[in-house]
Amino acid sequence: MARSRTAVIFLVAGIGVAIGAVAGLIVVPRFAKVSSVTGAVLLTDADPRKQIPLSGVEIDANSGDVSARTKSDSNGFFRINWPGGLWWGQSVKLQFRHPEYLPEVIEGPLTRRLYIARLKPCPPPERPTADDTTAILLTNLRVRYTVQSTNTMEIGSTANTFEVENTGNIPCRFRPTCSPDGKFAAALGSFHLDAGQGQEFQNARVSCIAGPCPFTRIEKDEFSRGGRQIAGTVLAWSDTVTFLVEAEVVRTALSDMIRQSYPSIFGRTMTFTLPPNGEGPSILADVNGSGIVFPMGPALILSWASCNLQVSADHSKLYRCALKPGYRFP
Repeated sequence: MARSRTAVIFLVAGIGVAIGAVAGLIVVPRFAKVSSVTGAVLLTDADPRKQIPLSGVEIDANSGDVSARTKSDSNGFFRINWPGGLWWGQSVKLQFRHPEYLPEVIEGPLTRRLYIARLKPCPPPERPTADDTTAILLTNLRVRYTVQSTNTMEIGSTANTFEVENTGNIPCRFRPTCSPDGKFAAALGSFHLDAGQGQEFQNARVSCIAGPCPFTRIEKDEFSRGGRQIAGTVLAWSDTVTFLVEAEVVRTALSDMIRQSYPSIFGRTMTFTLPPNGEGPSILADVNGSGIVFPMGPALILSWASCNLQVSADHSKLYRCALKPGYRFP
């Protein structure tokens, strides 16, 4: 009987330990520490197309005695790094502030989620609203920019002849240059041409035009690829032959090409992109009926909008411009 009781006790204890271990595997991760949380700051709007990212928003994060501060980047993204880490489920408070938007607060237990804050713009003080007919109307908006393009112009051609002197039907007899089959004495002839500074040859070709051409071959081809300098070597193993070298001479130069595109407008926000080699954007617009060009410059300054720039991994550029009070789109 004593042995039976002891076995039962050990069995119950073992089951308890197993249950405790399983519970520990389930519960412990919930209380693991986290070193950072991420999120984004957007403009609040019922239309998702108008919820543009907001940059430069200050975020203050607090949890007990732990605090952190950061700012949203040009894409609205932010990351809060907790000094020493926090426990999942710990109460946190995130405060979002920007001089042009009403403050926003997100408060609650720390969870595994992305924190998305949507801010409302501050009401303009005694100024015309976007719906006010006294606001300055911007219409017919276009984006003008430049891209560097490579232009190739044909400026002439060249035609040169050269001879390969040889006497046919002479046995090779250990001479340094022989026919491909080693039977007859052969000779080598070559040419070299320079197109000059800033110019190059294109479509270069070498042709046998006189003599026993079937008994020749090109030994070295440094002309078919083109370039500033071209050269070649020809082998002849019969009588003297004449070759013709022809090519077009071109000049290649970089030039700026002006291009235009149309921005996308949703509400009071205008967005547009430039290719990786696009530079110097300007906005063309009709202001109350008069056409005006607005250069943005490196600082992205427009008198009627606040703009920011985001450069993607492929180096294309995304611009976002939000209207200032007193201006409106159609």
